[in-house]
Order: sequence, then structure tokens, then C-alpha cells
Amino acid sequence: MFIDYAKILIKSGDGGNGCVSFRREKYVPKGGPNGGDGGKGGDIIFIADAQLTTLIDFRYRKLYKGKRGKHGEGGDKTGRNGENCIIKVPCGCVIKNFETGEVITELLKDKEEKIILKGGRGGKGNTHFKTSTNRAPRYCETGKPGEEMKVVLELKLIADVGLVGFPNAGKSTLISKISAAKPKIADYPFTTLIPNLGIVRYRDYESFVVADIPGIIEGASEGKGLGLQFLRHIERTRILLYMIDATQLEGKKPKEFFAQFKILESELKKYSDKLSKKPYVICFTKTDAISDELKKKLNKANEINISSVTGENLEKLKDILYNKLNHPEENETTSDDTDIK
Repeated sequence: MFIDYAKILIKSGDGGNGCVSFRREKYVPKGGPNGGDGGKGGDIIFIADAQLTTLIDFRYRKLYKGKRGKHGEGGDKTGRNGENCIIKVPCGCVIKNFETGEVITELLKDKEEKIILKGGRGGKGNTHFKTSTNRAPRYCETGKPGEEMKVVLELKLIADVGLVGFPNAGKSTLISKISAAKPKIADYPFTTLIPNLGIVRYRDYESFVVADIPGIIEGASEGKGLGLQFLRHIERTRILLYMIDATQLEGKKPKEFFAQFKILESELKKYSDKLSKKPYVICFTKTDAISDELKKKLNKANEINISSVTGENLEKLKDILYNKLNHPEENETTSDDTDIK
């Protein structure tokens, strides 16, 4: 099961108490204080793990606590530090403060780690309070309590290319054809309910990662459909591939061909201005199911039109995406292009 959002409570360990103790040795009837310090409480540490792909573990466990530090002992023995609480999350996880919404950290690389809460400091033993006027202090410090926080975990997939389109635009079919990913494919809207990642092999030794998210509908930025829930997954993509169902364009004029693109672009801009500024490629899909007349018009209107069923132009699409990823300075979208589309 794919889970990309979770709320949990984290609490670092309390510090151990200091100790009140005095030396009691033969021939030393009034030995001085020798109470040890308490140990430090365990920290809360998040670590990114490339083997994880979902936050499903946090669906069943909501509380994570560091261990308490051990109390100090006589003979100047310091208590053992509490064991840290290690929380593993997938790469691309964002950790936010639930109360304020502030982003605490983002873990993007494998084995990257971050201490979110530090354990409480251990209390000092009575040996620290000995003075010239008080040679036998009978008090010590208690350990400091650990910190507590409710946090939100959000998973944002890390990919090179994000597929954007209306439901049933052919995104899942495309990713199944150009990669080894096997998403559910059916001829009805919202077949895709979870994001899918696919690694596209390019030529002999190159590759790039494509992310397929559930279809976006008009109003997705306001919570309609499933778009808002998954738009976060294309925030980290380097480029966007807008996919438009060509079978919906029969009988329309060329100036209407890019109406769907404008709606999709608008929804992305409402969600995040950064998304609308990403480099992009537009392709018309399902060209095997349209008339020859419409196909000719689309070929004149756009750079790349594909059919995932017949394989038409899929290799050309790979070339365009790879070139866009590796030579972005040569593929800047001009204002004239934007006006046409």
C-alpha cells in the first residue's frame, strides 16, 4: 500500500537524575561527596533509507520515544546515556512541525540523517555542589525532560520527468511501454490511484526516472479529484511532460488543441508557482485512434505526438526528454511558443 502522508508524535528521552552519595571507606569516616551525574536522554533521529518507498509503517505506529538516561550512582559513576530513537523514512521525505506548518528538514539522499529532537541533559550529582563552606551537599539535580513534538511526514517522489495530464490521457500506458513499471491500466478515468515510478533505459548506458501521478482535473488545486493529494510528487521533478488525449480533439480548430494544456498549467501554477516555471514538453497521445486529417494538423502544431499502443514516436520522445534533461540551456521555452500554445 502506498502511503505518502503521516502524522506522528515524537519525544526525546528524559535525562537521568544525579546522585547524592558520599565516600564511605575504611579509615575515612567523613568522606566527601561522590554522586555521579545522570545520563543524557536519547535523541530522535530521522534517517533516509533508499530501500523504503512509502510511509506505511507510520500508519500503525504513532508514538516514537527516545530512551531515558540512567541515573547517576555513587563512586562518581555517570549514568548511561539513553538509546537514540532511529526513525527511517524514504528519500524525499519532508518533516514539518504539525502546529506551525514549518518545514523542519528534508531528507533527499540515502543515509542522510537529521537530529530533530535532542534528549534531555542528565542531572548533576552532589559532587558538583561541594564548596568550601558546604563540604557535604545533600542535594543533586534532576534530569531535564526531553522535548516533544507532533510532526507531519510528507513523501515527495524524486524523479527526472513528471507526467501531467487529465485522467485517462495515457500516462500509465506510456510509462509501462518505456520502462519496466507495471501500473494498472484500464479505459476509465482515475485508473491510477497512486504515483508510479519507472526507470527509462536510454541507449546503452543512460537512464532517467519518470513519475506518473493520478490525473489532474480542473479545480485540482482547490481539492477536486485526486490531483491536490499527489501534486507534491512532481515538485521535485526536473521537467514536466504534459500529455493531451488527441481523441478529444476531433472536430476542433488548431487554436483549441492546447486548451487542456492551459488548464493543466493553470492548476499547477495555483498549487505552486515553481511548478508552472519548470521546463516542459507537450505531447499528444493516442494518435493511433484519430483521423489522418487530425494527425496531419497535430504534426504541424506540435513537436511530438505519440501512440503508446503502436510505439509511434516513443523513441523520439525519449530523445527529446533526455536532451531536455541534459541540455536545458538549449531548450528554453520562448514567450512566442507560450503564446502559440
